[in-house]
Amino acid sequence: MFSKVEWSTLQNEARKPVLIVHPALEELKVAPGFFVRIIPTIAASFFSISKLNLKRNNIHALNQGSLLAATPKYNTSILEDMYFEDTSEMVKKPFLESKSLLETLILLKVWARQRASIYVHDCLNGFLIAVILSYLITQNKINHSMTTIQMFRVAVKFIASSNLWNHGLYFKLGPQSTISKEEKKQYKDLFPVVICNPSSNFNIAFRISQSGFAELQDEAALTLACLEKCSNGGFEEVFMTKIDFAVKYDHCIRLNLRGQVELYASGFCMDDECWRLYEQKVHGILSQGLTDRAKFIRVSWRNTEPGCTIENGLSVFDTQPLLVGISISSVEKAFRVVDIGPNADNKEDALKFRRFWGEKAELRRFKDGRIAESTVWETDQWTRHLILKRIVEYIFVRHLSPMSKDRIMHAVDQIDFSLLHGSGDPITFSGSLLAAFEVLSKRLRSIEDIPLKVSTVQPLDSAFRYTSVYPPEPHPLAEEKTSDLRIQQKLAPSCIQPLEVMIQLEGSGNWPTDEVAIEKTKTAFLLKIGESLQSVWGMTCIASEDSVNVLVSGYAFHLKIWHEKGLSLVNKESGNELSNRISSTDKQLFIQSQHSNMISGLQARHSIYGPVVRLAKRWIASHFFSACLVEEAVELLVASIFLKPLPFHAPLSRITGFLRFLRLLSEFDWTFSPLIIDINNDLGANEEKEIADKFNMTRKNLQENPQSGSPAMFLATAYDKASEAWTRFSPKSSELKRLVAYARSSADLLTRLILQHQVDSFLWECLFRTPLSNYDAVILLHRDKLPYPQRLLFPSELNRGVHVAKGNPSKIFSPFLLPRNLKASSENIKDKLFVNFDPLRCYIADLQKEFSNTFNLWYDSLGGDAIGLTWGQHSSKKRGRDEGVEEEKEPAEVLKSVGETGKGLMRSVYLLKAPRVTT
Repeated sequence: MFSKVEWSTLQNEARKPVLIVHPALEELKVAPGFFVRIIPTIAASFFSISKLNLKRNNIHALNQGSLLAATPKYNTSILEDMYFEDTSEMVKKPFLESKSLLETLILLKVWARQRASIYVHDCLNGFLIAVILSYLITQNKINHSMTTIQMFRVAVKFIASSNLWNHGLYFKLGPQSTISKEEKKQYKDLFPVVICNPSSNFNIAFRISQSGFAELQDEAALTLACLEKCSNGGFEEVFMTKIDFAVKYDHCIRLNLRGQVELYASGFCMDDECWRLYEQKVHGILSQGLTDRAKFIRVSWRNTEPGCTIENGLSVFDTQPLLVGISISSVEKAFRVVDIGPNADNKEDALKFRRFWGEKAELRRFKDGRIAESTVWETDQWTRHLILKRIVEYIFVRHLSPMSKDRIMHAVDQIDFSLLHGSGDPITFSGSLLAAFEVLSKRLRSIEDIPLKVSTVQPLDSAFRYTSVYPPEPHPLAEEKTSDLRIQQKLAPSCIQPLEVMIQLEGSGNWPTDEVAIEKTKTAFLLKIGESLQSVWGMTCIASEDSVNVLVSGYAFHLKIWHEKGLSLVNKESGNELSNRISSTDKQLFIQSQHSNMISGLQARHSIYGPVVRLAKRWIASHFFSACLVEEAVELLVASIFLKPLPFHAPLSRITGFLRFLRLLSEFDWTFSPLIIDINNDLGANEEKEIADKFNMTRKNLQENPQSGSPAMFLATAYDKASEAWTRFSPKSSELKRLVAYARSSADLLTRLILQHQVDSFLWECLFRTPLSNYDAVILLHRDKLPYPQRLLFPSELNRGVHVAKGNPSKIFSPFLLPRNLKASSENIKDKLFVNFDPLRCYIADLQKEFSNTFNLWYDSLGGDAIGLTWGQHSSKKRGRDEGVEEEKEPAEVLKSVGETGKGLMRSVYLLKAPRVTT
């Protein structure tokens, strides 16, 4: 009848063992996961109540000289066992009278169980939720005329903000059941939260900690916000969203305490258990060390899991890691380099400060003349997100002795490797990039010898809004005065990535109205601008038929002109539908301009947004989705988790933001819901209705014709209510399905890495390693022929499938300037520089042109050395011969042609799976 019987504990209290009985499901036909918990209790008259008074000591091992310390928690724990049945009967009665109340209890339990930080031993459990509801009934705050959702809202609001928590919750069961003011004060002095039934005279909520209750109230407040602000009454956010430590907190820390005998140095005979005391110690150390950097600190050690072996004694309850979750108050405070302590003349506080910080404490004079104790955490600008990790490791090693760093797993920088270019983060060059743009902007506006002066200059490239994965580094050949490269310590790249800049000219009524004539006129303006920059400032300008690139202060800028008449026409248009009279180039520039302004504004409000976007873009590319999702779409996806973070607070760390991005991709209902990104609060009810109508139209088109070109991923913004700008043609439904599956897998792996797995750099790397076996064929490229080989995360190798083709590397192109290239005169050396050249992009374009109906291409545009191929639909050869259609080539022959197309770049071609033949 029973499939398994195992030990567990009551609310993680090791001195209260319970039995877990798993019935045989096939016999009882119960739901999977069903079990019976057998809890031993004792009779209410077994012990004298007076001996269990909160001031009494009942553990004589706790000896402080001749005085015995009180054991209020231990005494209350015994009272709990004595009055377990009485309390249960008291709580159960209201639920027998109201079906709505019972449904409310179920909703609250679902709500709490979805939140790992509150459904835990030192906060809520199902029984306490029932107790709180019973209390609300006795206080007439809930009545039986209310609906279930009304009761739920009242209960959550009571938890979040009721002043009664400050005094304690006391049931009123009759005139004889009263508690004196002195007793109430005693309860509040000993316990952060008090819920007391006078008839049994003990605190039912004695396990709830101060930090646990703070988290509970914060979660309740967030839930109220969800009910008020989220669509469909916040049902998805409140009841369906899993809120674990990894996705909730900005910083998650795991402490491996297995075998730490110091835990039990004081023995097990104490008022509170040694594991709970260690939680309090860790919380206290972090609170003192992090000060105002942390908004919430949550320490939880689930040390007694079901199935534990009680027979081996209490010292075995240290196998599970201790988890710490930290919500930081702001990025500015978390990234602060100097912490100022007490003034030097405050001897007592200064001494405490030095005792806590040890050798890190130093006396400093500050600009305002103040002399105070301080700690300094010097670091580079791009590594400031590691300051909090350094603080935590330092104070743990110092105060949790013996504690070594290898026992501390702090999830902060484990995936930073994906953003490095060589040995450093190229984001450090953003300052020089903005300075170069400022130089260009001033020079453009100062040009006099063109018919229409330059009125505005706007940067469009993602590097200017801090969301480029690899913003360009200054190139020595792009300087006005070329330095001698032969004496430089590192090789100079032969390629330079130009950055798009939009120019707006003064207004004029003499522009042509024909689209082709407009484009030719703009090209003429650009050429004239280039000539002027070259003649006046000595700048290098590289012109082609449709573009002009300018080299300034180490960077290349790609100039584009926004047509003034097009702008005036756009301004007259209402909504998102642009006039057909505006050239397609002007349409795209308008959208890019709007997008760039909005994202720049969002980055200014949320400084952690940029790093999260960079990680998201790198993940998209590393799993070969570069052709499916453009970078602007990724920026909008990440923007949504900052603009609509509920049921969370907005993320304040890159790993948490990245995990939420992955979960958004994998959990959002792309089929039946549009994702609305309202960065500047421009969308009212009418605009949202317009978006809903456009979305419904696209879904109707997709249902009638899957190849209709309607977006499978609908991203609506104020400038693009129909989701036409970035996702109209990709990802397709099949591509989105694949993207969602990859995101789900990566999100699950990242969650396990944060909460469970041991420190292993390879497992973290797996977040950005894509399995080549998931493709039908794979093209491997010569790494030394990629334009930026330093960006390659992991070299690709394949030892399976049929090796169809092999190619030798080209001798024409090298990603670095060779010594022989540097022997030219300073006037001609810049000719060796390739502007906006990418062999992989050219190869992809050739393959798409020649084999568009044969297979789909998957690749990493940011630095991958492999291309994945998946076959399209293949008709049967027999049918082809019968109908006189040219017979399709064998897969191996097709792949040989693919290899020939990439001659000089292609290293190997492998056939893994033959195409499926359809009749």
